Amino acid sequence: MASSTLVERVLDCLELLSGQPRGMPLSEVCRALNMPKGAAHRLLSALVQRQFAEQDETNEWYRLTLKTATIGLRFLSETGTTEICQPVLDRLARQTGELVRLAVADGDSLTWVAKAQGALSGLRYDPDMGHAVVLHATAAGRAWLATMDNAEATRIVLARGFAIPPRFNRRLIDNEAALRRELKATRERGYGLAIEEGEAGTIAIACAIHDPKRSGRGVGVVTVAGPTPRLTQIKITEIIDDVRAAAVELSMSWPMRRLAGAPVSPLGAVAAPRLKTALKTS
Repeated sequence: MASSTLVERVLDCLELLSGQPRGMPLSEVCRALNMPKGAAHRLLSALVQRQFAEQDETNEWYRLTLKTATIGLRFLSETGTTEICQPVLDRLARQTGELVRLAVADGDSLTWVAKAQGALSGLRYDPDMGHAVVLHATAAGRAWLATMDNAEATRIVLARGFAIPPRFNRRLIDNEAALRRELKATRERGYGLAIEEGEAGTIAIACAIHDPKRSGRGVGVVTVAGPTPRLTQIKITEIIDDVRAAAVELSMSWPMRRLAGAPVSPLGAVAAPRLKTALKTS
């Protein structure tokens, strides 16, 4: 197996298992990744050996360990994302009384990385972190796409398609024309808006975060989401300036900017080959 294909298989396996917290049997992994049983077993054994995965003693299913999450959390800590951004999110949550979330851009994707809950009682919307943002069907995704020209935004969405996850409540944008209309409305409005799309009875608004030292697409998004009885148009009008102010503050202190030009750690020279060696010897 060529090294590039090997790396792709490892990453495919990690992404597959990340969506299966209860684990998967070897046969299902083989079918999902279109891999021979022997190759899949060697790959999974290597992940188990390096403690990225574990095998259930009872049913022999494979699942990821918390080591994968630890790596992501450690990276966010080293970039300063938690240290710098969390106080801003906490303050905005107190100001709005709703859930506040931060999504960070990476290439053509956005990922939820941090949150602060401002709702102290009653109805609370509180989703998990770590998921990729569904760009065309969320306030956050559309706020970010609106920082680009239509050609770039359309390219990114078309590469993924207009499908939505089963957990979503409804799909309002299912073609390129509808996407362009919504991005135009987002730019004119000045913030992203999603009404009962991700979840029934929930409204979200979002403002893009920009790196002032770089032009072009946004580097992240800050959002406020809550139940429709509370997050009315009147309340949105009352809090939108606070959301914009938080986005500007995050833009001015954006932690990922400090990584530009940073030297590569010497650990990188020895860490990468380990999994490849384990695969060969397993």
